[in-house]
Amino acid sequence: MTLETHLDGLTGTLAGLRAQAPRLHRWGTSLARVLVAGGRVLAAGNGGSAAEAQHLTAELVGRYRHDRAPFSALALCAETSSVTAIANDYGYDQVFARQVAAHARPGDVVVLLSTSGRSPNLVEAAHAARLAGARAWALTGPLPNPLASVADDVLALPGDACHVQEAQLVAVHALCEAFEAALPSAHRRVS
Repeated sequence: MTLETHLDGLTGTLAGLRAQAPRLHRWGTSLARVLVAGGRVLAAGNGGSAAEAQHLTAELVGRYRHDRAPFSALALCAETSSVTAIANDYGYDQVFARQVAAHARPGDVVVLLSTSGRSPNLVEAAHAARLAGARAWALTGPLPNPLASVADDVLALPGDACHVQEAQLVAVHALCEAFEAALPSAHRRVS
């Protein structure tokens, strides 16, 4: 594959993401309601998707564009002691589900990132979110996939794994853009 071929493939994946703009607006508005009301976001992924999950939570706890109040967001994949203890005691399929069961409350949002949508630990986390009364949103690669079939809402992108992963960073930023735009004015700036 050449650089040009790679970029051409990314163009198609980004076009698929552009078509998902209404979903990202809905998610951002929903996140603003949940977080302003004291809810939280739990995020998880494996490998590069774990980095994207951490990126999302950092933008919510820190800031994206504007100085504002911090909001509750946890990247479950960054909880190394929990991940390794749960994997050792319960199996790797449970590393996120057990954390979701511990931390998720009714109305919270669990964001699950997977380039394939086939990670058993993320599928189990979606099930755990439902049991906790939280909503599971999945960012995945092409449909059909097991994660999409169990999540409450799905942003599925066309393309191969590397293009999907690259576009997921854009999706994270677009979600943060929509989130900050949807915040009530009282929560937009910290004085």
